Amino acid sequence: MEALFAAVVGTLTACGLFLMLRGRTFPVIVGLTLLSYAVNLFLFSMGGLNTHAAPVIGESLSPSDPLPQALVLTAIVIGFAMTAFMVILAIRARSELGNDHVDGKQGDEEPPR
Repeated sequence: MEALFAAVVGTLTACGLFLMLRGRTFPVIVGLTLLSYAVNLFLFSMGGLNTHAAPVIGESLSPSDPLPQALVLTAIVIGFAMTAFMVILAIRARSELGNDHVDGKQGDEEPPR
C-alpha cells in the first residue's frame, strides 16, 4: 500500500512539474494544481496509513492522528482559492496581452538582441 501511495505522489509531482515548465498559462495552472494535490497526499500520509484505525479518538486503541487531516483540509481550501485566483489572473492577462504565453510573447517571435 505504501509503495502504491508513494508512486502516486511521485507521479503527481512529476506531472505537475512538467506542466509548470510549459509556455502557456493553462498548463501552468493545471501543473500547480497537480503539485498541490501531491503535497496534500504527502501531508495526509504523514498521519500514517492505518487501514483499521478509527478516525475518532476513543473508538480504538490506536486512533488516526487528526492533525494531518486538519492540515490537508486547510490546504485544500487554500489551494482552491489560489487556483481560482490564478485562473482569473490568466484570463485577465489573456485579455490584456492578446495571448496566453507565460512571458507575454508569441511563440514565433525572436528575442530582442
